Amino acid sequence: MGKRIYNFNPGPAALPLPVLEEIQAEFLDFRGSGMSITEVSHRSALFDEVINDAKLRVTRLLGCGEDHEVLFLQGGASLQFTMIPMNLLPDDQVADYVNTGSWSAKAIKEAQILGKEVKVVASSEDRDFTYIPKNIIFNENAAYVHITSNNTIRGTQWSRYPDTGNIPLVSDVSSDIMGRPMDLAPFGLIYAGAQKNLGPAGVTLVLIRRDMLDRVPDNLPIMLKYTTFAAKNSMFNTPPCFAIYVVQLVLKWLEETIGGLAKMEQINKEKAALLYNYLDKSEFYRGTADKEDRSVMNVTFRLTNESLEQVFIEQALANGLGGLKGHRSVGGCRASLYNATDLKAVKALVSFMAEFERRYG
Repeated sequence: MGKRIYNFNPGPAALPLPVLEEIQAEFLDFRGSGMSITEVSHRSALFDEVINDAKLRVTRLLGCGEDHEVLFLQGGASLQFTMIPMNLLPDDQVADYVNTGSWSAKAIKEAQILGKEVKVVASSEDRDFTYIPKNIIFNENAAYVHITSNNTIRGTQWSRYPDTGNIPLVSDVSSDIMGRPMDLAPFGLIYAGAQKNLGPAGVTLVLIRRDMLDRVPDNLPIMLKYTTFAAKNSMFNTPPCFAIYVVQLVLKWLEETIGGLAKMEQINKEKAALLYNYLDKSEFYRGTADKEDRSVMNVTFRLTNESLEQVFIEQALANGLGGLKGHRSVGGCRASLYNATDLKAVKALVSFMAEFERRYG
């Protein structure tokens, strides 16, 4: 096997090495079946074990009870931008949205395309989405409040979720789910594309409070209704079996190797602090997000001499540090420190950054 690089990709992103090795070991013969997981019927007892174990691990890790339904859907978080207002926002009601960047803006646009009434109650666009809005006043009659918990492109994150009173919170948690414990009490629904912190691309986790299912209209297309998948254990049609299997292994790794989300949060904070502390001491690099709202998952930064950024990215890759190019919409650099990117990787990055600064500073 060739040498693996330190992977800072924003998504699809790093997977834990023990998970990859387990996939490799049983890929041709899945648990004694004589078939690959990619060949096993989704109607078989073998796959039932996989999906049911994945659901159980989600509920244990996040501490949710019987009042939540765990769904595995397709279409990425992007399809949820549409499904959420279709399912949860009646035509005679309004939903509040907080705009903290590109993904929030896309969610707002999709709701508007449907002709739904959307109120943008707060936005950080005035400063290029470099902070999280504070002291937001929500509409007391809102059907729900939508936020994006972590903003991968601009490197900001809600350290505390907003207090919405009795209004259910709905959140895109694609890039920080399972990175820290969550109090699910305020949330009517959370959703996450798997390809950042949960597994490979191709499956989306939706955790919906069961009372929210009562809102789903009867006249929606069957494949766009949460109730369709809740009633059929996410298997109304053929699900993305391989992706769900990998998610199950990642959840097992989180529970049994890491020891849960409190431990994972501790590790993630240590990784982020190491990199941010270096950025703060340097005059060669600068972080782009407000300190109080910095993301633990996505560290965005620029070089003071921006003309050196492409050289930095190329030399980093040559030194086994991949995925450090910033999003095409903003440029610069970004290190995604998802759960599977370990402390050793961040130490190697900081060491390279110091050497690059020594040579070019």
